[in-house]
Amino acid sequence: MDWRDQGMLLSVRTHGETSAIIEVFTAQHGRHAGVVRGGVSRKIAPILQPGAQLDVSWRARLEDHIGAFTVEPLQSRTGVLSDRLALLGLNAVCALLHFVLPEREPHPVLYVTSLALMDALAAGDDWVPRYLRWEMALLEELGFGLDLGRCAVTGGREDLAFVSPKTGRAVSREGAGDWALRLLPLPGVLMGQGGGSAAELADGLRTTGHFLEHRVAPALGDRPLPEARRRLVEALARAGRD
Repeated sequence: MDWRDQGMLLSVRTHGETSAIIEVFTAQHGRHAGVVRGGVSRKIAPILQPGAQLDVSWRARLEDHIGAFTVEPLQSRTGVLSDRLALLGLNAVCALLHFVLPEREPHPVLYVTSLALMDALAAGDDWVPRYLRWEMALLEELGFGLDLGRCAVTGGREDLAFVSPKTGRAVSREGAGDWALRLLPLPGVLMGQGGGSAAELADGLRTTGHFLEHRVAPALGDRPLPEARRRLVEALARAGRD
């Protein structure tokens, strides 16, 4: 069994004295693990940094074996090392993809979205709104997408300001009424209306985080969300207050 693909490196751990087990999110083969012989060597270890874009070839005697990778670097994305927030963002992306994706199941649309976000992080672009929309895409890919097109109560499309924590549907100010305090915020940035202020981005992350924590995590065995996401959200909140 063998194939060749491109993918972003999600995680690395040592295996024995000289090898490493890596996990990559590939375009055609999804989240996939394998052994890299000599992965801790001076030649290969610098290539195996989370977020790196790799050309990978995988081979195993049987399909259900962990198999072995040979890797070639395509893009390092080491630029994030000089930007603490971007590094936290990259770590959150890698951790969430590891957390939510089943092994060896292709997700081509999510792969393209994730690749664009990784490139924005590496380039130092205005990546926070893109990260928020990536979490929206992640929810959609997993079957927990938010329905923000019209109010769940009135059916109208105007003055949408909240999201139902139970259904993921938008609610207008009129439709919310006395229930407004029990609803999640719906900032314009979640609907693609501009980049959003720090406060709006924080509101958006609060809303996507609710569904990651209370819908996605229970569906995956009720494991807690990765700490990497919490660290990113807290760092963005601090940066917004500065």
